[in-house]
Amino acid sequence: MERRKFTREFKLEAVRLIKQRGVSFAQASQDLSVHVSQLRSWVKAFADDPQQAFPGQGQMKPEQAEIARLKREVIKLKAERDILRKATAYFAKEST
Repeated sequence: MERRKFTREFKLEAVRLIKQRGVSFAQASQDLSVHVSQLRSWVKAFADDPQQAFPGQGQMKPEQAEIARLKREVIKLKAERDILRKATAYFAKEST
């Protein structure tokens, strides 16, 4: 079974349905055919950061993008460090 994907607009409308219209999570779940826990996570995500909630397909929040960039940089720097360690060991062995 393929995983269902929901658009940002659908998620925002579901949150509005619950928050502004006062529809219960259980009723919204039945009406929208979405699990209650999924609706709760959407409401929480919207409450945490309304501007960055539901960024879309493969888009990350700016903080997440920065963390990913820093992780890639750490991996690169560790590889460079390891190369330098090996070169140092090689030249130290050769000079003796």
